[in-house]
Amino acid sequence: MRISHELLGEVVGHALEDPGNEVCGLVAVAGEERAATRVYRARNVHASPMKFEIDPKELLDLHNAIEDEGWELGAIYHSHVRSAPYPSQTDVNFAASWPGVEWIIVGLAPGAEPEVRSYLIEDGTIQEVPISASNG
Repeated sequence: MRISHELLGEVVGHALEDPGNEVCGLVAVAGEERAATRVYRARNVHASPMKFEIDPKELLDLHNAIEDEGWELGAIYHSHVRSAPYPSQTDVNFAASWPGVEWIIVGLAPGAEPEVRSYLIEDGTIQEVPISASNG
C-alpha cells in the first residue's frame, strides 16, 4: 500500500492518544496502485489493551462511507500496546472475514518508538507487505 506520511501519521497519532488500549480504524484506498486516500478512526468497543473490535454497525457505516466515495477498504489498522507489530492469533482469526485487506499494526512496545508494519493474512498465512510512505 502507498500511504502519505500525513495519513500514516494519523494512524500512529491515534495509537499514541490511548497507549494503554488498542485503537482501531480503517484505511481507504483508490486506484490500481492502492494509494491510501483517507483514515477512518473507529472505536474499540472493548477499550482493552488485549483486543479490539469495531461495532458491526460502525464498521458497516464506515465501509459504506468508503464505498460512497468510490474507494475501497484497503486496510484495517490497530495497535498492540505491549508488543511488536505482528499479528496475534486473534488477528489471524478476524482476518479470515476480510480477504485482500491489509492489516496495519502499530507496535507500542514499552521504551521503544512506535513501529508500523502491514500484513496480508489469508487462509491463516501471514505475509508482511511493504508500506510505501510518501510525501503526497
